[in-house]
Amino acid sequence: MRKFAIPFTLTVLGVALPSMWAQAQEQRTTLADQQEVAVTIYNDNLALVKDQRRVQLGSGNQSLAFRDVSARMRPETALLRSVSAPGSFSVLEQNYEYDLLEPDKLLRKYVGKDVTLVQTRTENGTTREVEVKAHLLSYNNAPVWQIGNEIVTGLRADSIRFPELPGNLYSRPTLIWSLANEGAARHRVEASYLAGKLSWNADYVLTVARDDTKADLDGWVTVVNGSGTSFREAKLQLVAGDLNRVRQVFKRMEMDGMVASRAVEAPAMAQESFSDYHLYTLERKTTLNNAETKQVSMLNGTDVPVKKRYVVDGQAFYYRNAQRPGAPIKDTVQVLYQFKNETRGGLGMPMPSGTVRVYQADSKGGTQFVGEDHIEHTPKDETINIKIGNAFDVVAERKQTDFQRIASNVYEMEYEVTLRNHKSVPVSVEVNEPIGGTWRMVQSTHTYTKTDAWAAQFVVPVAADGASTLRYRVRVTY
Repeated sequence: MRKFAIPFTLTVLGVALPSMWAQAQEQRTTLADQQEVAVTIYNDNLALVKDQRRVQLGSGNQSLAFRDVSARMRPETALLRSVSAPGSFSVLEQNYEYDLLEPDKLLRKYVGKDVTLVQTRTENGTTREVEVKAHLLSYNNAPVWQIGNEIVTGLRADSIRFPELPGNLYSRPTLIWSLANEGAARHRVEASYLAGKLSWNADYVLTVARDDTKADLDGWVTVVNGSGTSFREAKLQLVAGDLNRVRQVFKRMEMDGMVASRAVEAPAMAQESFSDYHLYTLERKTTLNNAETKQVSMLNGTDVPVKKRYVVDGQAFYYRNAQRPGAPIKDTVQVLYQFKNETRGGLGMPMPSGTVRVYQADSKGGTQFVGEDHIEHTPKDETINIKIGNAFDVVAERKQTDFQRIASNVYEMEYEVTLRNHKSVPVSVEVNEPIGGTWRMVQSTHTYTKTDAWAAQFVVPVAADGASTLRYRVRVTY
């Protein structure tokens, strides 16, 4: 413990009064005093840190230097309270010191003061140090020294020795609270604050069986700590949801996710509803080192029922082929895996937004990557569709085969969609057709479902190494 005096007085009605913090005491606390730490991380590169430590305080006015806080903290959110004796002290002032100790800053703090310049000289094979007392007059682009009666610039020194460390330079970010302690000397205090550069995202691994009917799903939480400090044996909680934030305070940090292999046995996270968000709590403590990316298991689903879908989405420009009149237009056949986030399938936990990477076994038993997609926050009992890419062996072509004007604002149009399957197994293709205006299906080769006011869907089976043709005619009133 050391004492310091703030060298200023307060003048009231012409009478000089001593500063209220004259001869106050400063108590320092570091990670060595830490009893417990909890970190709650939000989706938007923001975290709430709660740091509990044992401290020793004297009676009366105190200055508590709370070291090893995040370099990315928001000082205006900091709060200090006594856990062991609530209300026993009051916080009168707080400061966040981030003017950190560096050689250049240290030298600038000594403008107007004396230091010792050290030069190393070698003569006749012998190396010795020469010390020179110098007074630093100024330090703008370069230092200006007074040595004896001379003003010196451009002097090279191998090292500089300083008599002491200035009180306003700290080796690491520090919160300083001015306290009025009316309680006991020993306290368990908790400092809480919001900090940036702490973020998390969810990553999922969907391993699909060879027959495309079931899959294993592993969910992982990827936590990135760039806050400038470590959190040892921390209670970790994650909040999924979109918080309303003041955008000018922080910018969003984008992250690349990581994929981890499936664990043989991994503890799941506990989940609960929290306000209009979902709170995930790791059931054990974990250490978040600074500049570290960590992955924690979140959920595991086994033998989840899946459905493989082939989807063709028609667009308005398909009404004609301006580049090749009379020739059909090729459609993209999308490939998706669909499953439901339900308890019956071994899931049922609300799934935070993240990237789902899909793997499948090949004919030799090896597991291959087949695609990935992003999902939004998904509550339980909702259906999830993962697009893994476009089909190689399933081809779709379409063309408009007829157009007739029936009345001034009534038209009939006919379309033909040909589907060819070059796979060794049969498939069913979902064909989604946009239809403008007020429409009525006149005829079609396959049953349709009106999926929207301006859309119809056909499910067309296609045999292995075969082809199917969908034809339909609609009457449209504009």
